[in-house]
Amino acid sequence: MTASHRFRILVAKPGLDGHDRGAKIVARALRDAGMEVIYTGIRQTPESIVSAALQEDVHAIGLSILSGAHNQLFLRIMELLKKEGLRDRLLVFAGGIIPKEDIPELTKMGIAVVFGPGTPTKVIVEYLKQALKEKFQEG
Repeated sequence: MTASHRFRILVAKPGLDGHDRGAKIVARALRDAGMEVIYTGIRQTPESIVSAALQEDVHAIGLSILSGAHNQLFLRIMELLKKEGLRDRLLVFAGGIIPKEDIPELTKMGIAVVFGPGTPTKVIVEYLKQALKEKFQEG
């Protein structure tokens, strides 16, 4: 990847959760920081999220969830990413209403980081810039 190439981030809302204000705020912050953002909209299936990641050739997927179904939905997404050979090639991060006690299991399944409610967008942007730079060894 060249220094002039922008990171491509897919922001997705899996499941039946219809509240997307936070996802849109994060998507805008990432875009304003110079990243290319693809927002899938609400009520996406794990299959549609992974399909979009493949089609859009993204570097990272941001999953936003408030419904409480994160364990099941994130596991399915990670299984599909593995099946497509993308699990280790992409950075997957999450945010929303996720109990702290669930985070270790999400990390074990391959979610790089979970941002809780109220996390400043600057923190998310800076984390992604650094993590993606390291992952893709951009100078």
